[in-house]
Amino acid sequence: MIEMIQVNHQFVIGKKGRERIVPVLHEIDLQVKEGEIVAIVGRSGSGKSTLLNLMSGYIRPTAGAIRVAGRDVTGLSEGDWADFRLAHLGFMFQSFQLIPSMTAFENAELPLVLKGMGIAERKKRVMALLNQVGVAEYAGHYPGELSGGQQQRVSVARALMLNPPIVLADEPTGSLDSDNERQLLSLIRELNRELGITFVLITHDEQVAATAHRTIALKDGYLLNAPGKGGASSYEIQ
Repeated sequence: MIEMIQVNHQFVIGKKGRERIVPVLHEIDLQVKEGEIVAIVGRSGSGKSTLLNLMSGYIRPTAGAIRVAGRDVTGLSEGDWADFRLAHLGFMFQSFQLIPSMTAFENAELPLVLKGMGIAERKKRVMALLNQVGVAEYAGHYPGELSGGQQQRVSVARALMLNPPIVLADEPTGSLDSDNERQLLSLIRELNRELGITFVLITHDEQVAATAHRTIALKDGYLLNAPGKGGASSYEIQ
C-alpha cells in the first residue's frame, strides 16, 4: 500500500544567501503492505513526523520515489494530492484537530461535505460511524463538552468517513489516559481486522507499538538495520 524507494529529505532554513541545509531522512527504503498495522518509532527528531508527512504528500522528498495505493505520487501537483488524499487517506492526530465551533456530528461530517455527498446520505453515514466508534449519543455536543477519549473517537469517525484504505496516525494516544488508550488501540485492531484498513502509527508509546504487526525504527533519519546496513528494515513485534 505504501512504498518508499531511496527517499531522502532535507530542509533548507535561513534567509536567502545564508541558507543552511538540514538533512532529515537518508536512503529510506520501506514497504507497508495492505492490511498491516505498522508502527514507526524513534526519539524526537529522528524523522518520524517527516516520514508521515512524505507519505501524505504535505511535503515532497528531496530525492527518491513514493508510491501509495499503487500510484506513484512523487510528482503529484497540490491539487492532485488533495484529491488523492480525500480518496485514499484518513488521518488521526494527537490533538484531535476538531473544530471547536462545530458539533461532533459536523466535525465527523466534514469529509463528506468536501466530497459533495447529499444531506440525507451524509446523515446516515455519519450516525452509522459515530455509533460504530461509540459516541453516537454525543453527536450534538461540541468538542469542549467531550472528554479526550470521546474527542479522539470523533476524530476516528472522521478519518474513516470516506472508507479510506489507509489511515495515518500521528501519536494517536498521546493525549489520552491509560483506559482511553486501551480502548482506542482495541478499536484500531478491530477496524483493521474487520475492514482491512492499513494503519501507519507514529508513536513513542510502547503499548501502541505492541499493537502493530511490525515496527519500523528510525534513528537520526536512518532506518535501523536497513538493507545494506546489517539486515531487514524492520523487526517483528511478537
